[in-house]
Amino acid sequence: MISKEEIEKLVKTEKICMGTENTLKNLRSSNLNKILVSKNCPRNVVEDIESLSEGTEILFLEKNNEELGIICKKPFHISVIGILKR
Repeated sequence: MISKEEIEKLVKTEKICMGTENTLKNLRSSNLNKILVSKNCPRNVVEDIESLSEGTEILFLEKNNEELGIICKKPFHISVIGILKR
């Protein structure tokens, strides 16, 4: 389980990518350490992430995409966040 505060810290201190397209692109390039998935992420997106994730940790959040957008201080919903390798 990852808390709101931990997500906020990741957004401020880590290199991240937000959104389905960016996350899948970086996942295909093996550029991600972890993936955070909102609880209402579309099933087809979750299936794509799971099929491509080979060794990349996937964390399923208890927050929906609207809450995730608010935590990340964005004016839109966010279903998926990828944490980039350094």
